[in-house]
Amino acid sequence: MSQTPDSAVHAYIDRHRAAFLDDLAAWLRIPSVSAQPEHAPDVRRSADWLAAKLTETGFPAAEVWPTAGAPAVYAEWPSDDPEAPTVLVYGHHDVQPAAREDGWDTDPFEPVVRGDRLYARGAADDKGQVFFHTLGVRAHLAATGRTAPAVNLKLLIEGEEESGSPNFRALVEENADRLAADAVIVSDTGMWSENTPTVCTGMRGLAECEIRLYGPDQDIHSGSFGGAVPNPATAAARLVAALHDEHGRVAVPGFYDGVVELTERERALFAELPFDEAEWLRTAKSHAAHGEAGYSTLERIWARPTAEVNGIGGGYQGAGSKTIIPSSAVVKLSFRLVAGQDLGTVEKAVRDWAELQAPVGIRLETEFSPGTRPCLTPLDHPALKSVARAMGRAFQAPVRFTREGGSGPAADLQEVLGAPVLFLGISVPSDGWHAPNEKVELDLLFKGVETSAHLWSDLAENWRPAP
Repeated sequence: MSQTPDSAVHAYIDRHRAAFLDDLAAWLRIPSVSAQPEHAPDVRRSADWLAAKLTETGFPAAEVWPTAGAPAVYAEWPSDDPEAPTVLVYGHHDVQPAAREDGWDTDPFEPVVRGDRLYARGAADDKGQVFFHTLGVRAHLAATGRTAPAVNLKLLIEGEEESGSPNFRALVEENADRLAADAVIVSDTGMWSENTPTVCTGMRGLAECEIRLYGPDQDIHSGSFGGAVPNPATAAARLVAALHDEHGRVAVPGFYDGVVELTERERALFAELPFDEAEWLRTAKSHAAHGEAGYSTLERIWARPTAEVNGIGGGYQGAGSKTIIPSSAVVKLSFRLVAGQDLGTVEKAVRDWAELQAPVGIRLETEFSPGTRPCLTPLDHPALKSVARAMGRAFQAPVRFTREGGSGPAADLQEVLGAPVLFLGISVPSDGWHAPNEKVELDLLFKGVETSAHLWSDLAENWRPAP
């Protein structure tokens, strides 16, 4: 009896499962911690290892790309179909710091399998999710009889994601011609749960600022001068109090300009997810849900823009009292942005709003850090449908849709390359990203391999981007 494409993929993965895990373990042993200068040689070693492994996998081109910081890895494997779409897979090979004394049960850089789980720093974030594409593309070729992928396949695996990707945008801009793609697949994300496969359709952006408020030229006596000169700490408190209205909306004029509103279909899809708000609150170590009126908790954290006070300070902070009017105060704010919002517009709106909050005699300085843009892929995009179908084949279950409340460099790829960003990840919340005892579920890891194996054919068969 002849094999079906799905059974052929299964058979190939089964035959190569042990070797795949051996290779992944070898990569995980390299402590590629980009945030720690002493590990810079290890990050370079990690890039060299991956480039060599991609060459071994069959990629005709696999290169280490230097940056002003840690190196990235680029690889490409052209299709033999001249009309095939071009897909760029993004991930990262650097990892968070980890040490046994942080609470790990074993050495974080000595992978260990316990039951159906692989424990090691980077197992889920992000080496495991990058590496499943190597076995996936080989299974795709074996099942289809092809000698090249059904799509023009490219990989860009950066080395500084865990350090804020400070050189990533410049790298993409400098290499935009080689990175040109019809779609970007980000494999640095996760699913709702082990039993609920999901595809993320968007990620919020981020703007961060520090507002410094200056009053008297030095701390002064509150008895001699209090009530007669403006107090910067009081001005900071009033500024913070003015950030939201009584309905939980951000009260900065112009902040919501351009926001892409949730559709009724998206709201219905979010509502289908098995969300337990009480459990979520326990995870958040919080005691009540709160936010913009008229939206559910999932809608608030995935699809609505927000403003948060990250820190506020000024004046005496020591034991006892010190009766002063402080000379300065500071407020740290962050804004999560959604599709349609422009970083420059938001920054100007916040600056103008802050100036209006300051009374006469208080001088403000507002400084923004480099921001991250939001990204969103429409539910009806044909490439997104391919990702969902491929995952559905692998998991043999309905695939649902989520968004990501956090931020990342995916929006830079979308903006520079002009390509939609799709998310393909198999990690689950219990994997413990950035925490001690990070792990990946082996069953889900190999479901990722299967999804990757099915995806390239599905894209080629069902999507021909306009020239």
